[in-house]
Amino acid sequence: MCGITGKLNFNNKLVDETEILVMNKEIEHRGPDDRGVFVDKPIGLGHARLSIIDLSANGHQPMADADKRFWITYNGEIYNFPDLKNDLIKDGVQFRSNSDTEVIIYLYKKYGPDCLRYLRGMFAFAIWDKGKQELFVARDRLGKKPLKYYHDNNVFIFASELKALLQNPEIKKEIDWTAIDEYLTFKYVPAPKTGFKNIFKLLPAHYMIVKANGEKIIKKYWSLDYANKPEFSEAEWQEKIKDKLIEATRLRMISDVPIGAHLSGGIDSSLIVAFLAGLSNKPINTFTIGFKEDIYNEIPYARLVAKRYRTRSKELIMEPYTAEILPQLAFYYEEPYADASALPSWYLANFTKQHVSVALNGDGGDESFAGYERYQAAAYYNLLKYLPLKKYGAKLCEHIYAVNEKKIFRQAGRQLSADYKTFYNFYESIIRYFSPLEKNNIYGDKLKNLIKNESEGNNIFLKNQNADWLDQLLSLGVNTHLPDDLLIKNDIASMAHGLELRSPFLDHEFMELSASMPADLKMRGNNKKYILKKIAEEFLPNECIYRPKQGFRVPLEFWFRGDLSNYLEKNILSDEFLNHGFNKEAITKMLQDHKNKKANFENQLYALLMLSLWFREWF
Repeated sequence: MCGITGKLNFNNKLVDETEILVMNKEIEHRGPDDRGVFVDKPIGLGHARLSIIDLSANGHQPMADADKRFWITYNGEIYNFPDLKNDLIKDGVQFRSNSDTEVIIYLYKKYGPDCLRYLRGMFAFAIWDKGKQELFVARDRLGKKPLKYYHDNNVFIFASELKALLQNPEIKKEIDWTAIDEYLTFKYVPAPKTGFKNIFKLLPAHYMIVKANGEKIIKKYWSLDYANKPEFSEAEWQEKIKDKLIEATRLRMISDVPIGAHLSGGIDSSLIVAFLAGLSNKPINTFTIGFKEDIYNEIPYARLVAKRYRTRSKELIMEPYTAEILPQLAFYYEEPYADASALPSWYLANFTKQHVSVALNGDGGDESFAGYERYQAAAYYNLLKYLPLKKYGAKLCEHIYAVNEKKIFRQAGRQLSADYKTFYNFYESIIRYFSPLEKNNIYGDKLKNLIKNESEGNNIFLKNQNADWLDQLLSLGVNTHLPDDLLIKNDIASMAHGLELRSPFLDHEFMELSASMPADLKMRGNNKKYILKKIAEEFLPNECIYRPKQGFRVPLEFWFRGDLSNYLEKNILSDEFLNHGFNKEAITKMLQDHKNKKANFENQLYALLMLSLWFREWF
């Protein structure tokens, strides 16, 4: 894993090496082992290296082919690179390193942009073609590795993290208020926006060609097909899914440094640990984080798996001392970001790095096998659409939940109060943080005038109307929530500590297989992850398989009524925050209603808190 930077001038202006060095310094946490710069007239490429494969100096980047025509800066891991390398050797290529970086150079030299279809792994890279005077920039299929850029008539600048871009005087730092509005809906900024005007994310499964004259071409090169459903029996599907996941796990064990695994006690991470243990000739290291609050704590389930597979288990209990780390998160996440599970992810990454440099995890299982409760909720759309008195039922459920805090009443309240105009409107209603009415209440007139609603989610949803309704939602999640929330959460948390995370469930061949599986094998009735649970019966204790999903949740609801109450109020009621255009009375009422248990606004309050810290950090 690494960090990459680059700059291409269009006006015959030379790039100064110092410009690249300054950008590199901002992302050196991503690559603490080595630094590199390549500058040639209008182009400059930078690299910060975390050494995982080929620890020698031969893996130094930016790297060139033997003729020094093609130069690459690359972040990621290509798990099938030994096979690709052998094929290229048959073509006469003579390699000077054992790194996957050099394989990408020669694949591009042979196939051009089509090289991407051969790569099995996670990546973001840029290749400068000195002969054609053009830059090729690409991002992996699922968006595991980030790539952000700025482009105007004079320059194209890119980097793994936005903070490196901001070191360039060409970039004027301004707030994108439309992105802020979308953030308050989804808890993250949907791509290609970033929260900063004129700075964008390259979408997953896309590549870009930028020519020295300023011309820019962006193309999509891959997508999941949910419509093609081959006919296999349930038993055949079970074997195919199991075998492919074991293969994906085996591929991700390649490393020249020690590896381990994150173990939550849920099905996904526990299966990966089971497969790792079966493939390894020695005990594996597992890392688990938990909470003092029992309803959030999954450590007892993780212990069952660790005991069964005799892992070298290490545990960490997270306390509500998060106030000290929240401003740091606002810096590292650099976009407005309010997924509270970033907190345990951050501490877990730090904890893991003290022992290993590579860890496998269970990310992606929910996206392929309908593991989220929102999919269960969406199944009731047609049943509830014509139900009378929904609003009164919603208020009753919300009141009951505020008193006894049972999750089922909160879910029912969300479903009953949702927008039933279309299926997508309903689905968005049950996943959003702030509703349009709530946003209207907390926005002052100044802010309302700055914001326009242009959400892209529905457009992605409409492209999959030929698929089953569940597959439509899974496709939507893979294109939005997965790259912009889940994957960025773990990329930033891990890379801030020099840790590489690998996710077998996000192997693109595995995801292609699971996408082609009938929807009723993913969720049958009210049973989420139906076929994955059947597979898990062979490897895991039943207590870990057939229990309510907890997820990587954080007890914010309690912390905001106790340890973090004063810190929260100090930030979101400060003049510094309110002067951006927020309504003090509406936010004060939310705080009071939450504190007095009249309602649970933990998500909304956390989103406002992280936004206030983001404003302070960047503006």
